[in-house]
Amino acid sequence: MTIIRRASAIGAALTATACAAIALAPAAAAEPTAQRATAAPKAAAAAKYNGACGGGYSVVNSAQIGTKGTVFLTYNSATGKNCVVTVRTTPGKAVHMTASLGFASPTTTVSDTGYYTTYAGPVYLDARGLCVTWRGEISGEVAGKNGTNCGSLAANRH
Repeated sequence: MTIIRRASAIGAALTATACAAIALAPAAAAEPTAQRATAAPKAAAAAKYNGACGGGYSVVNSAQIGTKGTVFLTYNSATGKNCVVTVRTTPGKAVHMTASLGFASPTTTVSDTGYYTTYAGPVYLDARGLCVTWRGEISGEVAGKNGTNCGSLAANRH
């Protein structure tokens, strides 16, 4: 079953604001081509965590997926669960996305894969005392980390 999440009104408002700013910007004074400075391309703003994991979860790690979005690893200390969500920088037409979370021993991985407009996930895993491997994918670009966020292991060592 394919699930399509609709882009939020915030994305539409940001687009409208950007278009209005361009329309209202004063025209640049004409200058000879040889004297024009070449502007460096602006980096896309990172996607913001959208709270999809629910109450009690805090972002503990993240990885930029090129200019397409960000994958967030969150943790809830009350439940001991990790959660991963992949968020697009600019919501739009549904594209292939993945959010996955796992650990090595015993081998366990949970993932959400499909065509989404805004985000993939959330996926949850109780990984207390274990390092986690997590990743996100948007339209073929992948980011994430292997064997990270092992804080509870260090805390349990004496």
